[in-house]
Amino acid sequence: MNSYRYFSNTDCEYYSVCHGGVEKNCMFCFCPLYNLDCKGHFVTLQNGLKDCSNCMIPHTEKGYDYVMSFLMKK
Repeated sequence: MNSYRYFSNTDCEYYSVCHGGVEKNCMFCFCPLYNLDCKGHFVTLQNGLKDCSNCMIPHTEKGYDYVMSFLMKK
């Protein structure tokens, strides 16, 4: 696995609680697609912010490829 595409920061104080505590790719801890119509599993809150806590797309092994291909289209 290429470390520039995938890594898990198990020392992060939030690692055990973010996205249900499953093993995850921490490369995009803050998702670069947040301000875009990313097609991820998010909920728009009443204040207009996105709640992306149910989205695992950028945290999967293929998440890097998805994010990069999405950004290249923009």
